[in-house]
Amino acid sequence: MSDNQKTIKTSICISGTGLHTGNDVNLSFHPAPENFGYKFKRIDLDSDIMVPADVEHVVDTSRGTSIEYKGVRIDTIEHVLAALAGLEIDNVLVELDQSETPILDGSARIYVEKLLEAGIVEQKAIRNYFELATNVTYTDEEKKVQIIAIPAKEFQLSVMIDYDSQVLPSQNAVLTKIRQFRDEFAPCRTFVFLHELEFLLNNNLIKGGDLNNAIIFVNRVVSRKELDHLAHIFNKPRVEVLKEGILNNLELKFPNEPARHKLLDMIGDLALVGMPIKAHVIASRPGHFSNVEFAKLIKKQLLIHQRTETVPQFDLNKKPAYDIIQIQKVIPHRPPFLLIDRILEISENHVVGMKNVTMNEPFFVGHFPIEPIMPGVLLIEAMAQTGGIFVLSFVPDPENYITYFLKIDNVKFRQKVVPGDTVIFHNKLIDPVRHGICHMEGKAYVGNKIVMEAELTAQIQKK
Repeated sequence: MSDNQKTIKTSICISGTGLHTGNDVNLSFHPAPENFGYKFKRIDLDSDIMVPADVEHVVDTSRGTSIEYKGVRIDTIEHVLAALAGLEIDNVLVELDQSETPILDGSARIYVEKLLEAGIVEQKAIRNYFELATNVTYTDEEKKVQIIAIPAKEFQLSVMIDYDSQVLPSQNAVLTKIRQFRDEFAPCRTFVFLHELEFLLNNNLIKGGDLNNAIIFVNRVVSRKELDHLAHIFNKPRVEVLKEGILNNLELKFPNEPARHKLLDMIGDLALVGMPIKAHVIASRPGHFSNVEFAKLIKKQLLIHQRTETVPQFDLNKKPAYDIIQIQKVIPHRPPFLLIDRILEISENHVVGMKNVTMNEPFFVGHFPIEPIMPGVLLIEAMAQTGGIFVLSFVPDPENYITYFLKIDNVKFRQKVVPGDTVIFHNKLIDPVRHGICHMEGKAYVGNKIVMEAELTAQIQKK
């Protein structure tokens, strides 16, 4: 079985209603390049902002999982993400013309069917996994929630639910292989208790709710008048409470369908880690809030691992792709503002630059002269100059062009850079170069440590 990254073969659209907004919404899945991940885009807004499906962007978990980035919000994303992760699709752009994804039948089934209809294709890049080295535990004693991830060779998920209810007794659901998701978990619908339903209705929520897209458990005596009122709300001729305590003539797809749906939700929420994980996750009484908090703990371990992972190895004795004379023929910068000494490597999708930091640097005269530290803004500038050489490599006559940086995002400084350090800048493409615009991810290393990282967007213009 291949372990390469995957995307979909062709774009495909799904139309439905948002659960809470009640608005009609069109959602489209589009193929995406390697290492793109999952990103959402609102086509109803005058904006090109793409919202990464990242746990750090979660802003609400009260009735589903919502993310927001640079003022663009996407609501109720868990079923979409569960379908993508459950089918082991790595790279997809999701476009929608409202803030909320369609609820459809309350499960991930239709999303899965549409994605399979679009076709799944293998890409060249290898899929990256995060393999836990130690246990990760989340506990909420007040809500009696406990989630633990145990290192394992593949992803497994066990979920237990318990609502202290006679109509919905304690249940378990177990996924031992991710390939089980398609048939055994994707069709499982969301559920709600009648008292929760009443609260949501009274607070003008679930405008797109329907008796066909949720299992409603009735845990109290309900009068005929109340049943008729519910029938009116949901535009049904009549509703009844079955002996199993479920509203109306709705058959469960599995005896433990509620527990399976909680497992489905958890797969969607764990996709926000940004990388498939190898671990056995055991969850007791999980919900969106606890799922997200747990995902944050996993993401924290992932980031620690990435910072300490093996740094790319570069031969500093090898003849450089560009020496300092060649660099000055490509970019207009000159000392003391030329901050790159060599370009070690350059290809169609990456560039590696080098900067030797010495005590002779003019900025050390006034910047912390007693404890010299290279200014962070100059590290960014050196990374940008490395990227500028890369961008100009796409034109046959770079001496006639100049590079302007449109934006720099997600800058993080990890370690100090001091005299005596050799800084290696490694920039790689995030998206293909289009219309002279280049979007790169950059990391700066000193020895075996990441000292700085950023995302850079640059544009080529003729002089």
